[in-house]
Amino acid sequence: MNAPRSSGSTVIPCMRYRDAHAAIAWLCKAFGFSKQAVYDDDGGGVAHAQLVHGSGMVMLGSVRDNEFGKRILQPDQTDLHETQCPYVVVQDCKAHYERAKAAGAVIVDDYAEKDYGGAGYSCRDPEGHLWSFGSYDPWAEHGG
Repeated sequence: MNAPRSSGSTVIPCMRYRDAHAAIAWLCKAFGFSKQAVYDDDGGGVAHAQLVHGSGMVMLGSVRDNEFGKRILQPDQTDLHETQCPYVVVQDCKAHYERAKAAGAVIVDDYAEKDYGGAGYSCRDPEGHLWSFGSYDPWAEHGG
């Protein structure tokens, strides 16, 4: 049974970064995320952070050698192969693409208009995590 939705998405990607503070600053600058919460750990890293974009969110923290951390590999450990990728709906995909490129995002799939509607592109952040952005909103297409 699904829990009632208070706001935002009920599916939230969680990621780890070697330099989480730098990643947070870059994700805000390049992709337009906003910090909702950042909790530092005792070692100068990030124990937990929540970044929001529209009604969506990603949670992230510093790479740690704990039980959960042992289950997650970083992109540089997998030859940049990923098993999942956050998709973020953006209003002006072309402007978002230009902003990300200007901030140094490594574009892996160039901006393109899609046959199924909207436009999109994919890129990597400075630590190699794969991201996809597009103006196609699957919620709008199916009555939200």
